[in-house]
Amino acid sequence: MPTSLVRRILPVTALTAASALLLSACAGTSGGSGDTSAGDANGEVVWAIEGANLAAGHMDPQTSQLDVSGMVQRAVLDSLVYQEADGSFSPWLAEDWQVSDDSTTYTFELRDDVTFHDGEPFDAAAVKANFDRIVDPETASAQAASMLGADFYEGTTVKDDYTVEVKFSQPYSPFLQAASTALLGFYSPKVLAESADQLKAGGPGVTVGTGPFELTEYTPDQELVYTRNPDYAWGPDGAGAAKFETLRVEILPEASVRAGVVESGEADLASNIPPNLAVDLPDTLTVDSVEYPGLPYSLYLNEKYGVFADEKVRQAFARGIDIDAAVEEIYFGQFPRAWSILGSTTPGYDASLEGTWPFDQDAANALLDEAGWTDRDSDGIRMKDGKRLSVRWIAWTPVPDDKAALGNAIQSDLAEIGFEVKREVLEPGAYNEQYGPKTFDLTDWGFSGVDGDLLRSHLHTDGFQNASQVSDPEIDELLEKGISTSDVDARADIYAQLQQWNADYTAIVPLYSPSLITAYNGTIDGLQYDLYGRPLFYGVTVG
Repeated sequence: MPTSLVRRILPVTALTAASALLLSACAGTSGGSGDTSAGDANGEVVWAIEGANLAAGHMDPQTSQLDVSGMVQRAVLDSLVYQEADGSFSPWLAEDWQVSDDSTTYTFELRDDVTFHDGEPFDAAAVKANFDRIVDPETASAQAASMLGADFYEGTTVKDDYTVEVKFSQPYSPFLQAASTALLGFYSPKVLAESADQLKAGGPGVTVGTGPFELTEYTPDQELVYTRNPDYAWGPDGAGAAKFETLRVEILPEASVRAGVVESGEADLASNIPPNLAVDLPDTLTVDSVEYPGLPYSLYLNEKYGVFADEKVRQAFARGIDIDAAVEEIYFGQFPRAWSILGSTTPGYDASLEGTWPFDQDAANALLDEAGWTDRDSDGIRMKDGKRLSVRWIAWTPVPDDKAALGNAIQSDLAEIGFEVKREVLEPGAYNEQYGPKTFDLTDWGFSGVDGDLLRSHLHTDGFQNASQVSDPEIDELLEKGISTSDVDARADIYAQLQQWNADYTAIVPLYSPSLITAYNGTIDGLQYDLYGRPLFYGVTVG
């Protein structure tokens, strides 16, 4: 990717150790001393984000599947461990931990000096209350519950005030990585006892954690205001209290508005800047691009609903899209075209798939002929048994301009081979009405994560994100083996097999690997990022 377009491209290297049970404490990239003498200790940082659906019940990372939920609530919610840039794990709320030889039991020794924003102590009982809440069916958690092992989670046991044991019914190797995320972060036990039903809506007095900031104001669809927790002394890599007073998060769904406010100085930083706007930002701003690990932005073909039941139709669909040209034109070379269902910065990525299924209209046409779609109607759309070769693509609003342009390109390419694609942009409620019973042909999203286990939710028969409705005992067995071994090489081989299988079977069509692009001005210093490219503020000073 040319650095002339986005001035600092910060790739997250393939974390080959991220899947291992690493117990070392390493120097990190986002530490801070807690010394507020540097910069303006009373200062404010204004951060512009997309955040369009936070107010639609997505303020709680324990129940939300939206990246933005964990991104903003990281300021409030701390985790047991911290994942370093090299994939290793270091202490955070847990000072030390042990993993049983069979990887079924994790025992954490907790810090004894941590308090929640409401004064409640953080202890083993708080860990148990949060984990048990996540897996409680009434909580209706999907992603966090899956990361906590779902049916494999046997429970959390309080051994003493500051020792807690988390047990699984089988080896569960991804747990430390899961335990480093905001999705398994901790709310005050008092909140869980008195206000758990309000956490999805969130707000002051409800979104209460142990983090470096306290949520003090919230205006849905407009802004969140976080105020420094002056007592914070337990951050990752020794981070203490924030070096500025206020973190003001402005919710600005329009990308052009986010770019405009950081350029004008109305905001100190802005995230989710698309490449077409990033290239025009002035040199007075620093622009950082971090490629998401995980499942690239992809199309999910529902094989149980319509024409995608035929493998040849699925394969023709994938080969009939000029992905390289569309991604290059729309994303200015900043987002690489994806060849696999794991992105290139994800542990276990199979680079051998690169170039193996290029755009080929002749091959796509031949596949459709073989599938019996040989007639054409007056619009040039293929016909079979009196029916048009037509599929319905449902998308979750809002659809940004870049994804709309990509959708148009896909429709145009497929129309050339007689394949009609109808797109429907739906409000969340209407989308879920169709997503639940799977009454659609295809849908789209990307999914960030640094462990190949994320494929389990997308490809397992019982996966909560199995939009393709894959149900294959052999695939289920591979996915289950992937979480039951802690051997890095063995896990990489399992996820390589899954990637190779999808490249042929075509349940998911990967399109591109997005990056989180953040632009910031000279008023702040010390900005760092987590492994997903999300800004971290532990060491930030305000000039």
